[in-house]
Amino acid sequence: MRVGLTGGIGSGKSTVARVWTECGALVIDADASAREAVAPGTPALAQIAALWPEVITVSGELDRPGLGRIVFADDEARHHLEAIVHPAVRAIALERERMAAPDQVIVHMVPLLFEVGYDQRCDMTVLVVAPVDERIARVCERDRLAPDEVRARMARQIDPDAARARADIVIENAGDLARLERQARKVYEVLCGPTKYP
Repeated sequence: MRVGLTGGIGSGKSTVARVWTECGALVIDADASAREAVAPGTPALAQIAALWPEVITVSGELDRPGLGRIVFADDEARHHLEAIVHPAVRAIALERERMAAPDQVIVHMVPLLFEVGYDQRCDMTVLVVAPVDERIARVCERDRLAPDEVRARMARQIDPDAARARADIVIENAGDLARLERQARKVYEVLCGPTKYP
């Protein structure tokens, strides 16, 4: 079973992924894979450096906030970045899949699941949604961004209503953490079936 887990920035999908990991799933985080893909010495980082040398630090690492400011303000730049990073991320994800135990649920946590067509590789898709104001507040606190910066990033993601229409299961994150965790466990039971759920 390959599950695509997605949701807009600040929706709570990382919490769902944590709960599913505790339940026994193998979670492959596309954001973590993306960081690995652009680590010093990688071909992807070399390509980024050729396009935007100003986002490479003196120690040879990627200035992620600096690159974010460029690509979230320029669609063409974002498309160039995606063409570099996405193939590398997919290669890392496939390598991670080989670590799965027999019958283990494999979860690909991909923020742009529908936008990049990754949902086509999944048996089921799960969308986490949350009120916009709550999402903005979470991301501002977590990433120390200004509200306008968060809104700009949200604008580059699929509209939540469009995502709802494409997702197999929707988790509503409009309550407290404990409620979200309970919902995540219930959905995991649905994904696994009663005979596999611990």
